[in-house]
Amino acid sequence: MGIGRRRWRVAAAVVAGSVSALLLGALTPATADTDTDTRVTGHGQALGSQIREIEGDHSNAFTKRQALEPQGLNSDGAKAYATVPGIDVSGWQENVDWSYWWSQGKRFAYVKATEGTSYKNPYFTQQYNGSYNIGMIRGAYHFALPDVSSGAVQANYFVDNGGGWSADGKTLPGVIDLEYNPYGATCYGLSQSQMGAWIRDFHDTYHSRTGRWPVIYTSTSWWNQCVGTAEDFSDTVPLWVARYASSVGELPYNWSFHTFWQYTSDPIDQNSFNGSYERLQVLATG
Repeated sequence: MGIGRRRWRVAAAVVAGSVSALLLGALTPATADTDTDTRVTGHGQALGSQIREIEGDHSNAFTKRQALEPQGLNSDGAKAYATVPGIDVSGWQENVDWSYWWSQGKRFAYVKATEGTSYKNPYFTQQYNGSYNIGMIRGAYHFALPDVSSGAVQANYFVDNGGGWSADGKTLPGVIDLEYNPYGATCYGLSQSQMGAWIRDFHDTYHSRTGRWPVIYTSTSWWNQCVGTAEDFSDTVPLWVARYASSVGELPYNWSFHTFWQYTSDPIDQNSFNGSYERLQVLATG
């Protein structure tokens, strides 16, 4: 065989090998990492989606009526004499008919803004501005993924993408949504002390950016398992508890009263503020 022909065959083999490698790379799934880019698809997770998955939604007509009755202490620590009904929404609801929900008596709304460090609700503007324009007091929430990045990083991502606050009397402080991990280990692979420190990092960063402490949304069961008594946020943070029954039940460590209660997901996530409308305005005003 001549030198020219051998060179041609070597070159052809190299090209063939390169093409095979490219095809193999195209057909082989990328190795998953811990960033939300490889996990959050579509609309991501709605507030309480994993609590309902694990703990169940046992709400019915009776429990829904009970949820609008004052329970225990209100947001200023005095006996509760009133509640205010509201809803929360995410990308799953797409463009929301705010006129309809206003006619149903809902007077506040929380809207999903972000999840982890890469997801932003594509319907956020319609939902956040729409609820405000119809007259509701509105706020935004962040679905936390504590195994992705630090609490500070996620707090900044949240504030930078709709989770801020203004003293206009119509904007509630932002919410950190803490619940069962939809993508892996229940407590995101963190010990109670590590989870408490992560939440503290988010808590402090959000406060430094907005001048307000965030609301914490969680279930008592998840909190007892993943945070326990590692950190006490009851002196600064309004509690939003999820429980789909006739009462809020036991509250997480050291909270003596709840501020919000998510009591059903039927036909949409519904909540009550534990106090009068004037107290809700105070929370929005700061």
